[in-house]
Amino acid sequence: MSKIRWVVTTEDSPWVEQESVDTGPLTGVPSAIVQLNDPQQTIEGFGASFNEFGWDALTLLSEADRDDVMRSFFEPGAGLNLSLCRMPVAANDFSRDWYSYDETPEDFALENFSIANDFDTLIPFIRAAKEYQPQLGLWASPWSPPTWMKRNGHYAGQQPSPLMGNVENGLRDDQVQAENTDTFIQDDRHFDAYARYFGKFIDAYAEQGISIGMVMPQNEFNSAQVFPSCTWTPEGLARFITHLGPEMAKRDVEVFIGTLERPNERQAEAILEDAEAAKYVRGVGVQWAGKGAVAYLHRNRPDLRIYQSEQECGDGLNDWRYARYAWSLMRHYMTHGASAYMYWNMALLEGGVSRWGWAQNSLVVVDPQTKTYRFSHEFQVLRHVSHFVETGARALPTFSFMGYDNQIAFANPDGSIVLVVQNDMRVPLHYRVVVGERVLEVDLAADSFNTFVVPAA
Repeated sequence: MSKIRWVVTTEDSPWVEQESVDTGPLTGVPSAIVQLNDPQQTIEGFGASFNEFGWDALTLLSEADRDDVMRSFFEPGAGLNLSLCRMPVAANDFSRDWYSYDETPEDFALENFSIANDFDTLIPFIRAAKEYQPQLGLWASPWSPPTWMKRNGHYAGQQPSPLMGNVENGLRDDQVQAENTDTFIQDDRHFDAYARYFGKFIDAYAEQGISIGMVMPQNEFNSAQVFPSCTWTPEGLARFITHLGPEMAKRDVEVFIGTLERPNERQAEAILEDAEAAKYVRGVGVQWAGKGAVAYLHRNRPDLRIYQSEQECGDGLNDWRYARYAWSLMRHYMTHGASAYMYWNMALLEGGVSRWGWAQNSLVVVDPQTKTYRFSHEFQVLRHVSHFVETGARALPTFSFMGYDNQIAFANPDGSIVLVVQNDMRVPLHYRVVVGERVLEVDLAADSFNTFVVPAA
């Protein structure tokens, strides 16, 4: 029988291949059992987001180094194996600045629509990824519609905040927006123009050889932010989806609800209860506090695909503490029905500060002085899952007799089993796990992440 592969990461020693593991008889009460006979959701892929600041950081590197980074992100078998990624529809919070694809007031015919801005950043970034992963799947969401489609006439919804470093955005007091309101102008003329705006975006990228397979109508539709944002009520979003859905159907592009960033399942349910909108909805994107709604949605809407659409993005320190937290997020989503998992920033400069002042983490950190890069701890944690779990894998539940539930497991299409385990204690942990008829018994290093790949029986 083939040996079991075992890879270990600690804070000081990432990605260390261990001696292969033999299986043996069950000698005591197991720490956990992988339940092979109860496969759960199908895994559609792992990914991250294409952002302007990410490409700006990578262009500081030598061509050879940049190629090495892109290979580590996208080449199958080389690193993260990213296969399903997110991109913005025009500006987001890690853009160079605010822009939309049509800022000409009252241009309902969209005669001035243009993606010219993206030729310097997003398009080359995506093309570089497709060099290593030609089958890369893409989905997109806007952070803000064009300003002339909004009641406040501005890209933002809130004024400068200490959290963001009090970076000025030019929003007046009378333009401030609030959660649970519709900032987008609620009439058919604006809905129709905005749906066609999405269509032109899909078509313009297709002309560049970049296919986008799914859209979500709004990033964080409950949040008025200091950066590009737009609040919607569920009812307002449902009204727009009845226009967006037919426009996307012409192009065979799916529509998801999203992104949901509040722990309130009713904000998704209210959209799905609109029969006209619901017939176009194929899934839901969930992020940040929305994780509190995931279990409900998975249980009550079993046919609704769930994407974890943006991993909580840290504070720019890229430390081990946050990598450990990132693991807890991944485990939460994967055990509650998520079929795809999205990291956020692929690459940022050291410190990771956005145009609007928010410092965030990234998979690769670029030093602008030396023009060198390093992989972050979160890169290694994500790699422990995404490197081994193939598209089409099924999530597997695990059960513990000993109160140990700090693992996730998957069955790959070839029959191999991937088991990822964290020992979150400061001392080694003796770990005994049953996988079908096989028993693994190992000592996990203190404060470590471990992946076991068990070949098909």
